[in-house]
Amino acid sequence: MKTLLAIAAVATLTGCATPDVQHYKAVAPVLDIATYFNGTIDGWGMFQDRSGKVVRRFTVRIDAAWNGPQGTLDEHFVFDDGERQNRVWRLVREGNRYTGTAGDVVGTGSGEQQGNAFNLRYVLALPVDGRIWHVDMDDWMWAVDDKTVLNRTTMTKFGVRVGEVTLAFRKR
Repeated sequence: MKTLLAIAAVATLTGCATPDVQHYKAVAPVLDIATYFNGTIDGWGMFQDRSGKVVRRFTVRIDAAWNGPQGTLDEHFVFDDGERQNRVWRLVREGNRYTGTAGDVVGTGSGEQQGNAFNLRYVLALPVDGRIWHVDMDDWMWAVDDKTVLNRTTMTKFGVRVGEVTLAFRKR
């Protein structure tokens, strides 16, 4: 019984591991966040619950601009039920590393870009049934070409996966 519990614990921890952004260091095309997220970007996405069921679909328009190492990403979401949301990210670039804040982000997120990939981790204050949940976000982006980026974000609470967001971005 102890052996089975140990195997289950290792399998659970291994399943929660995420790739290292360094793995993508030599992969092209390079995703330069300040270059790609500068101007207007359109996106199409969905939220899936932990069972994989698509719960919400949405579009997003991002109006982005940079002033030296500081960027602003003004995100305008429209959900399939008509709800609209706005999030404004303020990013600061230091080499390949980034920090970011937004109104519904708890504290400061931190990220790193290598090759065609970018990984940003942050805590989102998410309204759920009249309460606010603090959800850990593990946000990954990969450049497909100079106009297209794919994005997948895993959402966890207390280390348990609660959902996933998938997005496709297209730069105008």
